[in-house]
Amino acid sequence: MLRKISVAIASAGLLFGLSACGGSAAEDDSTLTVGATSVPHAEILDFVKTDLAGKAGIKLEVKEFSNYEQLNPALNDGQLDANYFQHRPYLAESNQKTGQKLEFVAGVHLEPLAVYSKKVTKLQDLRQGATVALPSDPSNLARALNLLAANGVITMKQGAGETATEKDVAGNPKGIEFRPTDAAALPRQLADVDASVINGNYALEGGLSPAKDALASEKPENNPYVNGLVTKAETKDDAQIKKLAELLTGPEVKKFIQDKYQGSVLPAA
Repeated sequence: MLRKISVAIASAGLLFGLSACGGSAAEDDSTLTVGATSVPHAEILDFVKTDLAGKAGIKLEVKEFSNYEQLNPALNDGQLDANYFQHRPYLAESNQKTGQKLEFVAGVHLEPLAVYSKKVTKLQDLRQGATVALPSDPSNLARALNLLAANGVITMKQGAGETATEKDVAGNPKGIEFRPTDAAALPRQLADVDASVINGNYALEGGLSPAKDALASEKPENNPYVNGLVTKAETKDDAQIKKLAELLTGPEVKKFIQDKYQGSVLPAA
């Protein structure tokens, strides 16, 4: 919808054709195109598309991406009207890195970052010198370190927060060896390390459940890593975007998340 209107306006030839016909093709196209990674984002959007969008007057198209790093460029370049895959720290990092002006519209759910292991059943049982894999992208690396610190595995320097790295580890009594790894590969490599901190969506795809299999997991209350709907700054107040945000944060979607994911994905608090 928004994307197609801007494309129409930018095309002088199309404008000439439309004026000759006496109307605008874009005016008749109310499709809202939203990009998402598959689990759980595209699944949640598909539920909205099938069960809720029509009643709200939205024609929703869901475009699924296997590589989440493509989603912000696709939105910025006008291929999408919005995307749904990321949390605020990732967005802030992406905007700073690229100069894009994308904005967070509404938080929808938390995919709890959690610690998994095939070798121990309690974090306290990690051996001296254990290898722990972490997501390698900066925002989730910091998130993983803070989760380990919250559960007593390490301690962090004062003030280390959403930009923390291994250099901000103040105490490491077990001499943990950190292994930053591409987030999508973490479930496949779980057997090769003593423990791994895995994003919720990749845990689900790898057959792991934060609710059942995790040694430690994040909570949704006051969590900056809630995933949400994102669009361009100039379209944040568009009526269709606002309607979609209302649906994604409404009671029907919250119930869908609770029923389908059974604690592996949590509605935003």
